[in-house]
Amino acid sequence: MTLNEADARAFDTGDALPTRRAEFFVPPYGEGEAAYFAGNSLGLQPRALRDFVGTELDDWARLGVEGHLEATRPWLGYHSLLRDSAARLVGGRPEEVVVMNSLTVNLHLMMVSFYRPTADRWQILIEDTAFPSDSYAVRSQAAFHGYDPDTAVVRLRPRPGEAALRSDDIVAYLAEHGSTVALVLLGGVNYYSGELLDIAAITRAAHEAGAIAGWDLAHAAGNVELRLHDWDVDWAAWCSYKYLNAGPGSLAGAFVHEQHVADPALPKLQGWWSTQEATRFRMEPTVTPVATADSWQLSNPPIFAMAPVLLSLQMFDEVGMPALRAKSRRLSSFLYDLFDDVLVGHAARVITPRDTARRGSQLSVQLDDTDVGKLTARLREEHGVYADARQPDVIRFAPVPLYVTHHDCWRAASALAELLRG
Repeated sequence: MTLNEADARAFDTGDALPTRRAEFFVPPYGEGEAAYFAGNSLGLQPRALRDFVGTELDDWARLGVEGHLEATRPWLGYHSLLRDSAARLVGGRPEEVVVMNSLTVNLHLMMVSFYRPTADRWQILIEDTAFPSDSYAVRSQAAFHGYDPDTAVVRLRPRPGEAALRSDDIVAYLAEHGSTVALVLLGGVNYYSGELLDIAAITRAAHEAGAIAGWDLAHAAGNVELRLHDWDVDWAAWCSYKYLNAGPGSLAGAFVHEQHVADPALPKLQGWWSTQEATRFRMEPTVTPVATADSWQLSNPPIFAMAPVLLSLQMFDEVGMPALRAKSRRLSSFLYDLFDDVLVGHAARVITPRDTARRGSQLSVQLDDTDVGKLTARLREEHGVYADARQPDVIRFAPVPLYVTHHDCWRAASALAELLRG
């Protein structure tokens, strides 16, 4: 595709979903704004957030402790304000979803309940390019249960010469070797390659093999359409600081399928917020269980951290994931076509699958013999294009549909072309 700025602007003018870029703070560049493709690492701040959080600060100043019951959004049950919209975001039912903690904490809490190794079934199946935190988490869980992480954790690799792990290969592995797998824990969208796995098919294969299917949706939530309940996913966890734009280190979410939420046999760690709200302040020494995902909570919700997630979820409800996903496909396909031209003649390639059904928003460009950290810095400093490097050899570009435009894609491709020409 020939790099044509006028065409890019025309695509933006005629797009079925007008950009909501004006509702976000975009880093400045020169006399204008940057082209921000790092939303898969940290999303942009909504302009409405300062006032939204300010309401909580004002209520704290005005009410003190009485804000738990009398605040504009009473703090005592604040997490319940997020339940319905979070469930819609991931395709769950309200009783299956809770917003709490951080992603890796939630992974561990879920594995307390769902990684129950036996002498015959003890392995955890992950992708070889799992995000390091996931790798650390599953290895530590295996060791905690007395297993050697090097043998208990099975790392699936792509086919020789390929960068993305195919869903069919995961299904085939489970069909042949699944009898020793206790837990499948994969990234819905791989952080490195940008591939979207077939969550439904892999979950089904895990169950047929007798394993539990858990999913890390850090790069999937707010990026692709999810139907966790319908797909019979056992559990999932995700963060909210990437595509959900809720701020650095913001609260995460968890999903537990309804077939598990009321199971008294499931072990779990417990805390004050694990018990029924109606009896919580009786200060009793034992938990009165609730038959929802709330029973995996431990502590009362951090209001100032929860408010940005609430605002984010309201924005996603306003637009809807189907419309966002459709625009994501348009933007990423446009950028993919631009990269086809840019990368010709260079030792570089897009390793993200071209098929839109196998990818989310992110496109990963792999470069040989290139310092991707320095190249990413030059994109930002010399051209106002924010992307991010993933060592050893990938630069990731995420055309997030809420605020990235076709013109931004043109800017990114033009900038990369200029730098590759030297």
